[in-house]
This record gives sequence, structure tokens and C-alpha cells, in this order.
Amino acid sequence: MGPVPDIGRRILDAAGVTLGGDAPHDIRIHDDRFWDRVLSDRELGLGESYQDGWWDANQLDEFLTVLQTADVRSLVRPSPALLARAAGARFRNQQTKRRARRNVEAHYDIGNDLYVRMLDKRMIYSCGYWSEANDLDSAQEAKLDLICRKLGLEQGMRLLDIGCGWGGFAEFAAERYDVHVTGISPSGEQVSVARGRTASQPVRIEQIDYRDLEGSFDRITSIGMMEHVGPKNLRTFFEKCRELLDPDGMMLHQTIGSNDWKTAGDPWYDRYIFPGGVLPSLGQIARAAEGHWSIEDVHNFGPDYDRTLMAWHANITPRWGEIPRYDERFRRTWDYYLLSSAAGFRSRSVQLWQIVFTPSRQRRPAHRSVR
Repeated sequence: MGPVPDIGRRILDAAGVTLGGDAPHDIRIHDDRFWDRVLSDRELGLGESYQDGWWDANQLDEFLTVLQTADVRSLVRPSPALLARAAGARFRNQQTKRRARRNVEAHYDIGNDLYVRMLDKRMIYSCGYWSEANDLDSAQEAKLDLICRKLGLEQGMRLLDIGCGWGGFAEFAAERYDVHVTGISPSGEQVSVARGRTASQPVRIEQIDYRDLEGSFDRITSIGMMEHVGPKNLRTFFEKCRELLDPDGMMLHQTIGSNDWKTAGDPWYDRYIFPGGVLPSLGQIARAAEGHWSIEDVHNFGPDYDRTLMAWHANITPRWGEIPRYDERFRRTWDYYLLSSAAGFRSRSVQLWQIVFTPSRQRRPAHRSVR
């Protein structure tokens, strides 16, 4: 390995990382071009050089956790290209209806054979609730039941699930709480599975953008969907929910959240995992909800996502051989996605919120939080 640039040494020292060391967070560099790439493109260069096999870590999740905890990103000046991208995101809506459809296809339509091996038996692709759970299936069912209890679901209610995924929550709510569910998703792959999963239940699944939906509902939820709405559309999203919800109704949104107000997503995730995705801050959510909504409850259980992501990683790692069409570069990309996400929650750089809303200016009993 060639000499380490001075700024590279400062980064390693700040994170307590040793090249070729034995600690879980230590790394090995296989290609000296690694330094120029990272110093030029920061997090984008770090992720792409991992995809290309230029470096490895003893434990990738631990290495990325110490990087985020030490905030080494602040030590590297962003390149003009990264600055231009961030500036462009301020003016460009990356979640128009047409772009949203393409964004969904880029992640959720890459093959159910991957997701069925990675997720729990209900194929819930969001954070589980591990407070009393010991396995992924139990954690996901606990989360689904928590949402139903927070919404106060009662027999016969009309429930809208925005971004219904493969239908796991719609199936659960219809089975356990005897409600009528409408689930929507722009993803053809998800809609096909969701319709089959819920065929015997009082569930309707539509392939539609939330902006085009019409109807009236007693309860609304979205689980891991607000991250895809985009900062320019948050106000529209909440106004649409207000249009669809009965005046005495209630809604719950579960979302990954940022500690900071952002207008653009992480450049590596934007390019390879979730095109157009931007994590909202609590401030952005509150601003978008102003005038229409009362925020009744905010529940943060971000550390549970670390455990969920590690369970997904443990599920898929031994089963790549069953789905050989995903090549080595894709597997490294997926490892980086899952383990860097786990690092974000472990370092508390990102959060996971369940937020309960009711229409404002309504006379109603005091809301009692559920855990």
C-alpha cells in the first residue's frame, strides 16, 4: 500500500481506525486510488470504492459507525460536483409523479426473489419494534400491532395504507382488527404480491400515486414512505391526507428522519439505492403540517432499526447463492447499503419516528399515547 495522504491520516486518527489492524472497525486498502476517490467525492467515493472492491473492513458496520460518530465527513471539503448537485436539489423536484414512478422501480422492482429471502414472513420492509421481541417476525408483528393500537382501529373502519409494500400491514390489520383496507403503491412488483396476499381479506390494492387517490377514510397510515415524498412535496402530501381523512379521523406516519433540515439526499444512496429519497427532519414535517394538523405523539425508536437491518443482513448473506443473477458488485452494494444504514442508527445520526396526527381545530378527547 502506498503512502497515506495527510488528510487521510487525520481522518483515520479522528475515527481511531488502524490500517490493517485487528479491531472490528479497522480497514484494509487494496487499491491506492481509494484516497483520491474519497477525498474527491466524500461519501459517494467511499461507497463506490467499496463497491469496486478497493477496500474492506473487519466489520463494515462498525467501521462506518465510528466514521459517523467522529463526524469525519466534516474533515473533507466537498467537490464542486457535489456542491452543484446539492444546489440543484434546492430547485428541482425529484419526486414528481413521473420521477416517483421511476424512483420506485429502481429499488422496489429489482426482484421479489431478493426481498422474500431478506425480510420477515410478512415481507415488512421497515423498522421492527424490538421492545419485547426476540426475532424478526415477532418484531415486525409487534410494530404492526403498535400502529393499529395507536390508530385506535375498530371493526369496520376504513383504513388507507399509503405505500403498502407487499401488503403485509394491510393483511395484518384486516385479519386482527377487522377493518377495510385500501393499500396503494406505484410499484407493480409490490402490487402483484399484495393483491395475492390479501385476496381473501376486505382489502383493495391499487397501483397509484397518492396524489391521484380519491376517497374518504377513518384512518390513514404510511410506513416507511415519507422518505420518498421529497421536501418539495411534503406540504402537498399533508394536504392530500387532510382531503382524504374524515374530520374526526387520525393518521400515523412512520419515517426515517434526519437530525438536520435537508433538501437533498445522501449522494451515494441517491445514485444506487433510493433515487430522489430525502430524509425529513422533525422541523420539515412540522412546517408541512402547519395549519391542518395537530401533532399528538412522536415516538422515536431509531436504535430498533439497527437491529432490524442487521437481521436483514443475516438473512440474505447466506442465501445469495440461491439468486445468482445478483453479481458480486451488487452484493457489495447491498452489503454497504444495509450496514451503512445500521451504522447511521447506531451512531444516532438518523432517527426512526412514529408520529400521530389529528386534524386541527377539532373538539375531541385528549390523545393517550400508546407504547
